[in-house]
Amino acid sequence: MAARSIHELDLPSLRDTGVGALDPAAIQASWQHHWLSRTPLGFAVTRHEDVFAVLRDRRFHSASSRLAKMPGDDEDYLGSLPRSLLSMDGNEHSRLRRLVSPAFTPKAADRLRPYMREVINALVDSVAASGRCEFVGDICDPYPVPIICRLLGAPTQDSKIFSQWATDIHRKFNNNLAADLPVIRRATEELKDYVRAMIDERRTTPTNDLISELIAVEEQGDRLSTEELVTMAELILMAGTDTTRNQLACSVAVLAEHPDQWALLGQRPELAAQAVDETMRHLGALRGTLRFAAEDIEYRDVLFPRGTLLWTSAVGANMDPSVWEAPETFDITQKRSIQHLTFGSGIHYCLGASLARAELQEALALLARRMPGLTLDGPVDWQPSNVGIWGPARLRLRFQPDVRA
Repeated sequence: MAARSIHELDLPSLRDTGVGALDPAAIQASWQHHWLSRTPLGFAVTRHEDVFAVLRDRRFHSASSRLAKMPGDDEDYLGSLPRSLLSMDGNEHSRLRRLVSPAFTPKAADRLRPYMREVINALVDSVAASGRCEFVGDICDPYPVPIICRLLGAPTQDSKIFSQWATDIHRKFNNNLAADLPVIRRATEELKDYVRAMIDERRTTPTNDLISELIAVEEQGDRLSTEELVTMAELILMAGTDTTRNQLACSVAVLAEHPDQWALLGQRPELAAQAVDETMRHLGALRGTLRFAAEDIEYRDVLFPRGTLLWTSAVGANMDPSVWEAPETFDITQKRSIQHLTFGSGIHYCLGASLARAELQEALALLARRMPGLTLDGPVDWQPSNVGIWGPARLRLRFQPDVRA
């Protein structure tokens, strides 16, 4: 049987007000009609089997490479910037990933765990006595940046400017490029100048930090160029701040609605690893990723013509009952044999997954112990659905005050 073009198929439509906003109930209803769906951006795969397959099929490329073609960039500024791992595919991606991967092992992330605990403890100290906080602003936003600074080797006092750069550069994913481009441009150039100065210093005086380690990387005579080092530092700042901020807020929002499990985590901190994975499965900050067909592709008797945009829905995959037993049940004590897809899969699997897991594990274990009796203190204010990395905009919480703080 000849493959039919995806454009000829009668497919269910999924209403979407922005990238990643596909509703889980609507996704599951669409499965009664077809394994593919239409969205305003193109098409979507939402079952675990298909999301997993597309993410691991190297003929489907990351759509991040098409950011430079978005409207509003009349000088093609984004297109003139060196490409990062997020937008690379093929041999170019394989080479760079091979060079930098040894610096992002679980062992490397574990070295930062004592500092993670120090940072999160200090943030909880600032709200513990009151028994109330606005969790996003008080805890999530300031948490990851000092850790990224420590990782890169930047002074802790520069955390505020790093945080602002991360916020401003991440606007490129918010679907408002025409208005945001001047802010993105300024922040990008300031960060590049800062990192170049760090690289110049580390080339002559290496220290025990990631920049020095990446400068020293060599494989069969191949090294990272200065521009590749600068771009890698920008990627680490972006991926290591906004994702962690939003996922920590998502995870705590879920746990606040399950007070028995929050209490259990406070008593059994060894459950932190499972709590992280279960909250990421249940409510991931990254709702999915966009791919495009780099060539004509036949998959499951469907032809995806070259250039076809395809949304791979982590929301659908992580709630697929053909893979997960009782997927709607939230349970941090359950050891699930299948890995969630919030970190992606294939060659674009999150490079910083070990670091993110460590940050979230340390934060949740400490928060559950130091914020007993956690409850929502009003409705959650969610970010607009069109932001690239999604989560609560404001998360008001109450808990038992610590009179010793």
